[in-house]
Amino acid sequence: MSSVGRIPIYAFGDESFKESDVDGFYVLAAAVFDRAVHDDVRTVMSELRGRRRIPKLHWNEMDPAEQESAVKTLADLDGFHLVAVGSPVPRRRQERARACCLRRLVLELAAFDVEMLVLESRTATLDVRDVETVKGARFDLPRGTSFRVAHERGRDEPLLWAADIVAGAIRAKKDGRPGYRRLIEDLVYEVAVETNC
Repeated sequence: MSSVGRIPIYAFGDESFKESDVDGFYVLAAAVFDRAVHDDVRTVMSELRGRRRIPKLHWNEMDPAEQESAVKTLADLDGFHLVAVGSPVPRRRQERARACCLRRLVLELAAFDVEMLVLESRTATLDVRDVETVKGARFDLPRGTSFRVAHERGRDEPLLWAADIVAGAIRAKKDGRPGYRRLIEDLVYEVAVETNC
């Protein structure tokens, strides 16, 4: 498919994970919205902070009522969310699990014609690991496929907050609270990833 004259599709990714020798898992979620509504989604995500003077919205800092409100707000937006859920994730193996999930997520996103994945920046070293993982995954994409990865600080890009909400909802389901996930059931494509950790 020619990309001439076509607006590239971007995805915005964030994670949630649980390290455990018994039931650990890694959730890597990517939120995809039409480029025409990116600014609208940024505004909506920013409004979810309310009056709190916090640099970014974060699932783990919300109480259950705020989490439910955030998921309902996300459900009302015209988006699509791909999620890679990896397991097992024993203690101190989260980076290996992340790499497995990221590799699979790249393949899934590319199948939906996504050309750019923007991830929340962690550290310079860990961001480089993500870039190397994506480079490796590109070898498994069809010839001529364009796919890139970039990193942004969470406080600078509210579209990353949408992915955080998705990851939080999926994690809640894994932890026995499926109600959030049900609210976005029709907007989520979830794939299981064997991490071999």
